[in-house]
Amino acid sequence: MADPAPSDRSTAHLSRTPSPNKDPDAGLRGLGHYERRLPAWRFRLRQRLIPIVRWETPYLAYMQQLCRSSWLDTYFALTANLGTHTFFMTALPICYWCGFPDMGNALVHMLALGVYFSGFVKDLACLPRPLSPPLQRITMSGSAALEYGFPSTHTTNAVSVAAFCLYQLHLAQDDYTSLTYGLLQALFYCYATSITLGRMYCGMHGFFDVIFGGLLGAAIAWLQITHGDSFDAWVLAGDWTRLALIVMVLGIAVRVHSEPADNCPCFDDSVSFVGVVMGIELGGWHYGRLFSGVDFLGRYGFDNQDFFKIGARIVGGIGVIFVWRAVMKSTLLRYLPPVHRFVDHYGLTLPRRYFLQSRNYKSVPPLRSDDNLIPQASEISAMMSRLRNPRKRTVSIGPQSEADAREFIANRAQKRRDSRSSFDASKSSQRQSPRGASPPTSAFIDDVISPPRTPSCMDDDSACRESKPLLQVHTSTDPNLLTPPPSDAGASSDSGREDERKTQELLSAVEKPRIRYDVEVVTKLVVYAGIAWWAAEGNPLLFRWVGIA
Repeated sequence: MADPAPSDRSTAHLSRTPSPNKDPDAGLRGLGHYERRLPAWRFRLRQRLIPIVRWETPYLAYMQQLCRSSWLDTYFALTANLGTHTFFMTALPICYWCGFPDMGNALVHMLALGVYFSGFVKDLACLPRPLSPPLQRITMSGSAALEYGFPSTHTTNAVSVAAFCLYQLHLAQDDYTSLTYGLLQALFYCYATSITLGRMYCGMHGFFDVIFGGLLGAAIAWLQITHGDSFDAWVLAGDWTRLALIVMVLGIAVRVHSEPADNCPCFDDSVSFVGVVMGIELGGWHYGRLFSGVDFLGRYGFDNQDFFKIGARIVGGIGVIFVWRAVMKSTLLRYLPPVHRFVDHYGLTLPRRYFLQSRNYKSVPPLRSDDNLIPQASEISAMMSRLRNPRKRTVSIGPQSEADAREFIANRAQKRRDSRSSFDASKSSQRQSPRGASPPTSAFIDDVISPPRTPSCMDDDSACRESKPLLQVHTSTDPNLLTPPPSDAGASSDSGREDERKTQELLSAVEKPRIRYDVEVVTKLVVYAGIAWWAAEGNPLLFRWVGIA
């Protein structure tokens, strides 16, 4: 093929979308993947924390096997949705449209802090979820497997919301009868407990994940309780310079978000909620200027006695948000790439390891699974079908993401070394005592370290529950054993080639994250800031105009 003309060479690289970079020795050296990609202090931190994941896995598997039932599978698969970003993003606007803006502001601040800081720690520590097998993972979400495990964002959100609501309930205790007060207390305790225990039951998180997530959620609730109202008053009483300061701080938060070693989507969720905070503060501040003579709650004092008006506000408001999201997302993804290329010339872009830079593509193709917070309108029917038929969930066994696979491979290599050490020790013991125990057979060793299959069970998950764990998790307190040396791969031997083949099969079976584009960062900021603005100002003004306020 002839070389492109000189005039075409500068743009020839824009006519195709390069595939994601593939590590040439992916997984062959276990934690060496993280040693190459993480700063030394973060790698040392991960080395110290990985044994916790391996230690708790067999206990979690035993607990899951002991408690497993079809009813609990359904219950915890359903209640997990109450701790997701999608659930809260649906509930948040309703707070403003039904006269509870103070609760809306509090939830926005707590959820934004929870999603951002839990995502920051996830990308910082790069710890996998508990190993599968022996655990089986029960989830209705297709993106959860791509995220790191520590800490649990579900638990952080659930604990912060429950603690804040319990505090508000305590303040209004005199307004309720003792029975109602007790039932509401039990409801909030049950909510937080169900989400927390459900994450472990479903094999998605370990003890360490939910304990840290719960502590983080409690700290966020305390911060909102002690400083939330004064912060809202500070914003509403100030001029535009305070808004500019908030936007600047939020922009810095996006810039300093930790960089993961794998293609983890936690950063996307953090950016989305940063945009929500921007939009809520801007919309609430400007809406207050329009009704300066009315107190904060009075500005959203809509008619909650007429159920027709309530329904019209909710349905119409959510419809406006979906239209905004669809129009703005497509518009920004179309026109931002050339703007990014222009800005990139001056080095002002936001470089991220797993985001394709605008200089390497010409346009953004239609994206699949590009949003973990608000689904596309076309996906709503499928989501409702899954909720109506909770038995249609996925029960999976085996690594589901690159982070899972790499940890499984590292654990497999460690298991082989330990088996060899046990074999050598047994031979030495036999020399000293002929009646010593016989060494493990090669078939036993191969069975222990063989990579797992990853079946998916829909409706009837009895096959998954009856399957035997393919990996006996080994616990080690010696951090020096966490990273096998390069020679462990045995690239020059038959066993090394077999390991490499199994490794490539394992990595090819896990769910591959799609290519993410640099323009998506600004797109999410603008789209979610707009969604929050519509919730706090745009739709309330629209409701007043059409007469359904």
